[in-house]
Amino acid sequence: MTATSTTLIPEVLWAQRTDELFVTINVSDVTQPKVNLTATGLSFTGTASGKEYKLDLEFFKEVDVEASKQNISLRNLSFVIAKKEKGQDYWPRLTKEKGRYHWLKTDFAKWKDQDEEDEDDAKPGVDGMDFSQFQGMGGMGGMGGMGGMGGMGGMGGMGGMGGIPGMEGMNFGAEGMDFGGEEADSDDEEAEMPALEENKA
Repeated sequence: MTATSTTLIPEVLWAQRTDELFVTINVSDVTQPKVNLTATGLSFTGTASGKEYKLDLEFFKEVDVEASKQNISLRNLSFVIAKKEKGQDYWPRLTKEKGRYHWLKTDFAKWKDQDEEDEDDAKPGVDGMDFSQFQGMGGMGGMGGMGGMGGMGGMGGMGGMGGIPGMEGMNFGAEGMDFGGEEADSDDEEAEMPALEENKA
């Protein structure tokens, strides 16, 4: 893909998840942008700062146009593009043809490795991505619960201090500390500390 003397190829940032792509065309203040997303590719033409931009991108695999979203702002053109094949491994690249394109870059702000995605499935919206500008993205506004914090509920691991020497008898209940009540007091009386003189050699 090459640009003519009168057109430029815009910078494109991309990232992915198992089921979708994040593509950003990094051109600001675009006038009369024309975007065409198909099952096999994405094309764009527009003018910015007196310069003509054109992009013809062919995807590595097919995408689902109907399930995809776009947002055109003064800063850029951004897309959330649904992959046609769900639950598959990550694509090795965005483009159908293998090659090094100076205009195509990884969007590290949105990139997440596949194993990291599996770990964070229960934590939507915590990786810095703001989906609020995309129309039809209902359900993404809330945090959906703080996934990964399940083990903290009720401080369940604090139900006994047996792992700390001298703290075995302490139970942390809802009403404060329980040192064993009267039985603990009687035990303390029976097990008095020996005098220091008796410990001398």
